[in-house]
Amino acid sequence: MTTNENSPGVLCAEILAEARRESEEVLQRAKVEAEKILVGASAEAEKIRRERREQAQAEAARRKELILATVAVETGRLRSARIESLLESVREEIRRQLQARNFDARETVLALATEAIRQMPEKNLVVKISAADRAAAGDGLASEIVRRVGRALNLATSFDAAASDGGAVVQSADGFQIWDNRLSSRLERLWPELRRQIATRAGLVGEHGGGDASSPGVSATPSSREKNTPNLVSPFASGDEASPSPFATEASQPRGGGA
Repeated sequence: MTTNENSPGVLCAEILAEARRESEEVLQRAKVEAEKILVGASAEAEKIRRERREQAQAEAARRKELILATVAVETGRLRSARIESLLESVREEIRRQLQARNFDARETVLALATEAIRQMPEKNLVVKISAADRAAAGDGLASEIVRRVGRALNLATSFDAAASDGGAVVQSADGFQIWDNRLSSRLERLWPELRRQIATRAGLVGEHGGGDASSPGVSATPSSREKNTPNLVSPFASGDEASPSPFATEASQPRGGGA
C-alpha cells in the first residue's frame, strides 16, 4: 500500500518540519546577533570606563598641581610675614634704644647739626633741638657748630619743648629751607637700606639674585641710590664729608633756593 504524498497529513508534516527549520535558523541568527551586540556593548563599556578613568586621573593631577602651587604660595606668604615681623622687631628695638638716650646727647647734636648745615648754603640759620637735649648741649653750642662747619655763619639756637628726639632740625632764618636731622627722622630715611642689610646678613634673603620673591619689600640687591650709600649700621652715625647726607630724602632736603 503506497502513502499518498499529497495527503493532508503528509503536507502538514512537511509544513511543520519547514517551520522548525526556519525557526531554528531565526534563533541561530538572533543568537549570533545577540552575541555581537554583547561584544560591542562590552567594548563600549570598556571604552567609557577607560575614558572616565583617564578623566579622573587628569582631574586628580590638576588638583594636585593646584594644591602644590597653593602650598608654595602660602609658604612664601608665611615666610614673608615672618621676615617682616622680625625686621619690624629690630626696628622697634632701635626706636627703644633711641628713646632710652644712652648716648652722648651733646656730641650727637653737634654732629647732626654740622652735617645738616654743610648741605645748606645760607648764612643765617637756626638750630632747633629738643628740650631734653638743652641741658646736655650746654653753653657754646652755636660757636662749636660754627667751628666745625668751618665758615662764617649767623647761627641761633632754639629749643622745642614738645620734641623729645635727639639730633637737630636746621632751618634758614626765614623758615624757607629746613633740614630735619633728628635721629628719628634719620632712622626713617635709613630704614630701607638698613632692613636690606639686616635681612641679607641674617640670611633671610640671598646675597645675590634680587632678593626674596616672596618678600618684595626686602631686596638683596641695592637700588642705584643704595649703591651710592655706605654701609650704615647706626642711625647715630654722621659723616664729615661735604657730600649730601646718605640719610636725606626729599622731605629732609633743603626746600626753596638751596642746592
